[in-house]
Amino acid sequence: MTSLSERVRDRRLDAAPTRAQTIAFGASGFPTQLMAQTFSAFVVYFYVSHLAVPAGWVAVAMIAHGILNAVLNPVVGTVSDRLRTPWGRRIPWIGLGIVPLVVAFALVWVPPELPVSGLIIWFLVVVAVYDVAFVVVVLNISALFPEIFRTTEERARGNVPRQIFAILGMVLGTAGAPALYSALGWPGMALVLGAVCLVLLVWSFFGGMIERRVPEAASEAMRWGDQLKYTFRNRAFVPYVLGSLFVQTSIAVILAAVPFYVRYSLRAPEGEGSLLLGVIFVTAIPSIVLWSAVVRRTSPRTALLWSVAVFGAAMLGYLVAADVPGAVLVGVAVGVGVGGLLQLLEVVLAQIIDEDAARTGHRREGAYFGVNGFVVRGSVVLQAIVAAVVLTASGFDAALGDAQPESVDGGIRLMLAVIPLGFTALAWFCFWLYPIRSRDL
Repeated sequence: MTSLSERVRDRRLDAAPTRAQTIAFGASGFPTQLMAQTFSAFVVYFYVSHLAVPAGWVAVAMIAHGILNAVLNPVVGTVSDRLRTPWGRRIPWIGLGIVPLVVAFALVWVPPELPVSGLIIWFLVVVAVYDVAFVVVVLNISALFPEIFRTTEERARGNVPRQIFAILGMVLGTAGAPALYSALGWPGMALVLGAVCLVLLVWSFFGGMIERRVPEAASEAMRWGDQLKYTFRNRAFVPYVLGSLFVQTSIAVILAAVPFYVRYSLRAPEGEGSLLLGVIFVTAIPSIVLWSAVVRRTSPRTALLWSVAVFGAAMLGYLVAADVPGAVLVGVAVGVGVGGLLQLLEVVLAQIIDEDAARTGHRREGAYFGVNGFVVRGSVVLQAIVAAVVLTASGFDAALGDAQPESVDGGIRLMLAVIPLGFTALAWFCFWLYPIRSRDL
């Protein structure tokens, strides 16, 4: 009988993936987004509110987390491109990283009884392990996408289940986690979510993560210096990555502004914020299928320009919405644009990787996804700057509660609609400069 490692080693994809393989590969979007959303939404609340760790120390730890995550992306991506094993370049990373990733995620929520200094050390160590494992697994899964799906047609269809699974993971991570920790406690939540993530990642790994045989000429590792030179000199990648940064910043600013918008502009209960955010993601699911059809009939560049335009125009509705139902309708339109961005950004990046491989003779998915991940982390910084500047300039004072000056409503609507529109316009211009006009190379 063949061993498990031999069965993994002998798997190679020679034709288009089957429907079962496509769905299994797409299932990886659910656990990765579930962990990412749960962590980003609740880790500060858990350590500050429940464990009484000073907010300043948690903020320092989160900054360290952001820096480590950003630096790891290009390093892991470049190293992955250079790895040569009988099992492939990506599969070993993913297979070895799944269990540490899930275990580290669970341990974040079940610290032992320690003094505050011990909890800070625990947080730093466990989150560092989580960061390393997350980048190793998720970046290599992303790097498999343009390898498994080779044409615009295949990528448009293959990305649909992946993005639908990802949205469902986002929803459970933000809406399901509070229900779980309220019913089972934080350790119970960690156990349930960790088990779900492990099962889905293992299914995805064995059912859908299959590498192709790389031609000998393309399998030779590119030198480190050439890696950077060819990445940043790529005429298609530079406008793409800047446009991606501006799009991600627009989305990040909207997500940060919605809770303020609900309370201080619409004068509605805070819980309505979940409705406004939920309708965006729920609408994005069917719109992913719509944009998949659009890109198959046009080109990645054209479809991306249309989706950015829809996204930008839709968010202007937040300027005039006077109540929650009106804002929900705006959210439906915004969700159509978001669905297009989720569907198309990776399709376009895959096209850039194809063009680079044709020009250099090397498949460098890891380097491109890694540098892209590094750059778009800047959206978190830009979001924080926008929120701080707008709220301060508008006269917002948390001590006043709901009795904020009228200028706060205008500032919040500016932050939710006009500023994201500015970033979206910059993104549209960058994608307009994108030089690859064809569907396939």
